[in-house]
Amino acid sequence: MDPETNAGPLPACIEKSPAMLRVAPNLLDHAATCAAFRWDDARQQLAGLPAGGLNIAHEAVDRHLGTPREARTAIRWISKTGAHRDLSYGELARASNRFANALRSLDVQAGERVFVLMGRLPELYIAVLGALKARCVVTPLFSAFGPEPIATRAEMADARVLVTTPELYQRKVRGLRERLPGLKHVIVVGEPPAGEPEASGVQGWQALVEPASEAFAIEATDPESLALLHFTSGTTGRPKGAMHVHGAVLAHAVTGRYALDLHDDDIYWCTADPGWVTGTSYGIIAPLVCGVTSVVVEAEFDAQTWYAVLERERVSVWYTAPTAIRMMMKLGAAAVRGYDLRSLRFLASVGEPLNPEAVVWGLEAFGLPFHDNWWQTETGGIMIANLAAMPIRPGSMGRPLPGITAAIVRRRSPAEGGGIEVINAPDATGELALRTPWPSMMRGYLHEEERYRQCFVNGWYLSGDLARRDADGYFWFVGRCDDVIKSAGHLIGPFEVESALIEHPAVAEAGVIGIPDPTVGEVVKAYVALKPGFEPGEALQRELLGHARKRLGAAVAPKEIAFRANLPKTRSGKIMRRLLKARELGLPEGDLSTLESDER
Repeated sequence: MDPETNAGPLPACIEKSPAMLRVAPNLLDHAATCAAFRWDDARQQLAGLPAGGLNIAHEAVDRHLGTPREARTAIRWISKTGAHRDLSYGELARASNRFANALRSLDVQAGERVFVLMGRLPELYIAVLGALKARCVVTPLFSAFGPEPIATRAEMADARVLVTTPELYQRKVRGLRERLPGLKHVIVVGEPPAGEPEASGVQGWQALVEPASEAFAIEATDPESLALLHFTSGTTGRPKGAMHVHGAVLAHAVTGRYALDLHDDDIYWCTADPGWVTGTSYGIIAPLVCGVTSVVVEAEFDAQTWYAVLERERVSVWYTAPTAIRMMMKLGAAAVRGYDLRSLRFLASVGEPLNPEAVVWGLEAFGLPFHDNWWQTETGGIMIANLAAMPIRPGSMGRPLPGITAAIVRRRSPAEGGGIEVINAPDATGELALRTPWPSMMRGYLHEEERYRQCFVNGWYLSGDLARRDADGYFWFVGRCDDVIKSAGHLIGPFEVESALIEHPAVAEAGVIGIPDPTVGEVVKAYVALKPGFEPGEALQRELLGHARKRLGAAVAPKEIAFRANLPKTRSGKIMRRLLKARELGLPEGDLSTLESDER
């Protein structure tokens, strides 16, 4: 269905045609592979350190040395001006060794925190890998953060080193130094700011890193030693720091091959910023472990620029976000047709649930459907996915990957003895849970042990997401547990209502919440952002209400629709329903450190 025409119903299932399967998928038989899969067997596909243990950077870069992959392009960087810079696996190994030696020259110890704050520059990738080689703990930060979220995270983690640019240091960090006494070293990619006192520890990358030795031996690394610290927003209060270990690289390797179907000769593009967990796990680690070429684009989203990159770089596997897909949908499928995108063979999406119409729009625009998948900062890697070989049910997050056991559960009340009950009935709604452990599972929340323990009950990780599983084992997102709307005895998932609204040709984005009602408990209210060419008004409001009632029924459809120029979203593109609700009800807005600009 093309949203421009709103023609025809959405298909319930998309079968894979030969035209969609241009190479044999890595995972052909889901049931058989899952039955035979063992993490210990998969571990044999990794090299391991000569000194012992596992180190993410060794598996991502150094193990390719002495093989044909050494000369292969690892990162193809495209600047905002269109300039290119290629780094082979050999060059990336030597560059990250120099950074590791630079940290050693500063007496930075294993386990100390190295923060990286910059746009998508080659030095970001070098610094992350070099710090992991030095067995430091890496925290990538989104470069659009303001000073306060930077300071909060650096304080919580006791940041020892910051790698950034002179501009970002001047605008966002310099005024924070008194709050961050533990921040001993700042490495700027470019010339250090003039007038900076020697005691500030600010040094230029060129002077510190470039002269360092290209030889570095990674010391023995316990797979359970901390490697990555990713911060995720809390509903209230400060962000949560999810801690991940070097052993997580096993999950990155497996999910890169199975969920993203990466093959040796792929040209791969993950559009996520490395300041978020997707940009680290699947923008840096997984593609490098799998030995493919990664395209890195410095510029922010622009549909025509992106299509040109896909064409020029002959991208074969593309991992992007629902927000970007919806923005492309605004322009219509016709905008894609002037580009030769025959190299594309697999499209995937992550960040928030992908609306069914966006899945199907991929067929209209690219001749390929988008494959949604589900995971969280806490899981460290993709857990449930629509795989290359299997049919897609638009709106579904797919099936669990090999090595992952997922279930729908209900939390028992204290009067029932506590714990959880696994719900086996098809299509029953409950909380999505994962059987522990798996390699990329977070090992804790920084300084919040009790909060971490509450995520686990009877050998299951409780995700906080409501979902259902159909009779064929596909999982469907319903909403966050604290987002679900309870109206007249019905449990209403906001995502279902939002998807129905987005099917209307006037609607670009929708956010749905429940507001208190003395009669039915809660009623559904929708906030809608319109596509260009449509104007808000009573007539359109009535039309949207009627459309939703026809699609969803009166019990589920919104009772009220409000128009907004933009909806509040995180910087990674997720609509912040909790913020919509807080503003509607005059409640505390909680942690806003990941909020992008929005209009109320």
